[in-house]
Amino acid sequence: MTAEQLPPAETVDRYLQYCEDRRLEEAQAMLASAPRIVFPTGAVYVSLPDMVADQRGRYRWVRKRRDRYLVGATPDGLVTVTSLGTLYGEDMRGLPFEGVRYVDVFVLRDGLIAEQHVYNDLADTGISAPFRGRTSFPPSSKQRYAR
Repeated sequence: MTAEQLPPAETVDRYLQYCEDRRLEEAQAMLASAPRIVFPTGAVYVSLPDMVADQRGRYRWVRKRRDRYLVGATPDGLVTVTSLGTLYGEDMRGLPFEGVRYVDVFVLRDGLIAEQHVYNDLADTGISAPFRGRTSFPPSSKQRYAR
């Protein structure tokens, strides 16, 4: 492990925090060359600026309550990290939401993120664009996932 290389779960946690804080250059530096970032819509991105630009207009802001990480390996020896938790934020109408389940699956190569596969229930809540008028959201997970 080099001086800059973190344990796999810490790498993913720091990357996700950089993304949330819009420290995109620092987050991009944690990605391998030609990464694959795959979203629930089937969209595949190879850079964070492309992903951010394409996702603009789906919600005002969103963050993750990262509950836990599971670390494993692929048959060919690459490291995998799965991040489990819930999303919270504000939709385009200014309505808050929380408790929306997510799972992100990462593949790391040489300590860098080569793949990120994003899965979540945002589409089932009516939060993603276009807004479908849903005004109630899943029960609060505020106390359960308090940091």
